[in-house]
Amino acid sequence: MGHLITLATCSLNQWALDFQGNYERIIQSIAIAKERGATLRVGPELEIPGYGCYDHFLEGDTILHSWEVLAKILASDDTMGIVCDIGMPVVHKNVTYNCRVIVHDRQILLIRPKMWLANDGNYREMRYFTPWMKHRQWEDHFLPRIIQTVTKQVKVPFGDCVISTMDTCIGVELCEELFTPASGSHHELRKLYTRVELIKEATLKLGGVYLYANQQGCDGDRLYYDGCAMIAMNGHIIAQGSQFSLNDVEVVTATIDIEDVRSHRTSRSRGLQAASSVVFHRIEVPFALSSGKFGDTDGATTLCIQDKLSGARFHAPEEEIALGPACWLWDYLRRSRTQGYFVPLSGGIDSCATAVIVYSMCRLVAEAARKGDKQVIADARRMVGEPEDSVYIPLDPHEFCNKIFHTCYMGTENSSAETRKRAKDLSEAIGSYHVDLNMDTLVTSVRNLFAFVTGMRPQFRAHGGSGAENLALQNIQARLRMLLAYLFAQLLPWVRGRQGALLVLGSANVDESLRGYLTKYDCSSADINPIGGISKTDLKKFIAYARDAFELPILNEFLSAIPTAELEPISETYVQADEADMGMTYDELSVFGRFRKVDKCGPYGMFTKLVHEWGSFLSPVQIAEKVKHFFFEYARNRHKMTTITPSYHAESYSPDDNRFDLRPFLYPSRFPWQFKKIDEVAAVLPDRSKPAADKTKTD
Repeated sequence: MGHLITLATCSLNQWALDFQGNYERIIQSIAIAKERGATLRVGPELEIPGYGCYDHFLEGDTILHSWEVLAKILASDDTMGIVCDIGMPVVHKNVTYNCRVIVHDRQILLIRPKMWLANDGNYREMRYFTPWMKHRQWEDHFLPRIIQTVTKQVKVPFGDCVISTMDTCIGVELCEELFTPASGSHHELRKLYTRVELIKEATLKLGGVYLYANQQGCDGDRLYYDGCAMIAMNGHIIAQGSQFSLNDVEVVTATIDIEDVRSHRTSRSRGLQAASSVVFHRIEVPFALSSGKFGDTDGATTLCIQDKLSGARFHAPEEEIALGPACWLWDYLRRSRTQGYFVPLSGGIDSCATAVIVYSMCRLVAEAARKGDKQVIADARRMVGEPEDSVYIPLDPHEFCNKIFHTCYMGTENSSAETRKRAKDLSEAIGSYHVDLNMDTLVTSVRNLFAFVTGMRPQFRAHGGSGAENLALQNIQARLRMLLAYLFAQLLPWVRGRQGALLVLGSANVDESLRGYLTKYDCSSADINPIGGISKTDLKKFIAYARDAFELPILNEFLSAIPTAELEPISETYVQADEADMGMTYDELSVFGRFRKVDKCGPYGMFTKLVHEWGSFLSPVQIAEKVKHFFFEYARNRHKMTTITPSYHAESYSPDDNRFDLRPFLYPSRFPWQFKKIDEVAAVLPDRSKPAADKTKTD
């Protein structure tokens, strides 16, 4: 070993347009990197303004303030003796680019614009930025005067170049250039493995060291950036940060021997390709990343070799649900400067899952407080109304939960004693401040008002009413619960002698939103929804996990309960059940959702795929009816997605109309052409289903 280099990458909890806070977190990460002996520090994509500025990137102010922050960073001693790779937007020749700015010793070495922009799913980068299309080319960029004053430079290289030090060479990739990383990569269930494999592959075939930086946290939108900064070398992960954390700054370092890379690159085929490749313009700089002092970092190198053997670390999906939405809720709560959350508990598994995620957040807060996290403790004190000089520390998650989390059971004559008891028992198990009420007087008042005005009194179907009457009476209850939720969220802190208000959390899962199985402006309408991007199937797995991991045996009762809205009268022969109401199972809904969004199937395309998947236990005609029923219900309820509560994005088939799933909300709901085609094909296809099968298999 001869050329040891200590490298640093980081996960930062940046916040869109929080230039002061973003600056402080950048400086802190650089300081930590230098303390650990690093000579190269890489930060997240667009770390100065925050990745989620959206249309604010079109404003001159965002560009101006980004340069101001960079000038402040350059003017300090923080970047002396270390190469820093910093993300910010730059306007070059009146075109806005998403850039990396490479700096060292108060000098800008290179501005490297992003060449491949993320422009699908949750991302609209081409709305704000232009890709750099001049591959392996560069131009002079004339610096603004605020930077010239600090660096004494008038112009710097701008383009697709590399930095050549005395001992190695540094190149840059940004997010989409890896996935087609400094990065702004959001969390989705089961996504981390793909990201890690891409990073490992980038260094396995040709050798090299890869530093992956990412944001970590909620920067003002539906996405949670899941950190997991890592360093890979020659196809191995040698250092990895946390995926979910309440830390605002997390720095990952590793000491590597650059000779290991050169050794990995000795294959003849790689040499032939490298020798014939087109060269990059090299910006030569008179310093080295390695210190040349072998003994000082030998131990750190040994540690990296041990880490390499253990490989990357992954959470199970149910753990991801326990951690990701909980961290997102914490960021939202502290940054909105409100005093807590309010959830209407129905006694069902969805609102239970929302409540348990809040409890998971309280557990994370208590864990961070026990470790002495000053920012977490300060935020917690403000939320509970304690002064800054208070000695209060949220060490007990139950106690902290009681201070910031409020739940309420809103019963009617259609509610059962079982759901009321489950809600109460859950609140006691997690420690929430719980209210139990009966709202029949409100429901009766609305019915009486309608009868007084129209002379007609609507009845439930069980009492002889029509379908329209039955649905209207259910919706009265659902919408009144939303009104009560906001009333109690606004006034419960006052009742408890505190200032401020609470944020209302929603509890509609992704499958119900996709099917439209919710009342517009009911309790699905809230401030934010931590489970709106999670399937019913995954929520059940999460509850089973939390039962054991959080020691909450009450969750067994939620797992065994039949999902029901409890909006219709219960009789000896009828109990309302969600799957019966919807005409499809939750497992089937997940299949429909993935085919519709991920596989981009219309009605006919979905039918042809399901004939192959379900043909062994359903006839083509039965499959046709299921597909047509799904698309009919999806189409006539699509308008509900235009007002859906902003939800934590966790699922690739989310129907969120506002950012992710852009579609019409007025459809020809019976799709006459498409359905006719399905019926014609179904009628002539042979029936290969087995009579013994009595239910749809969807896994």
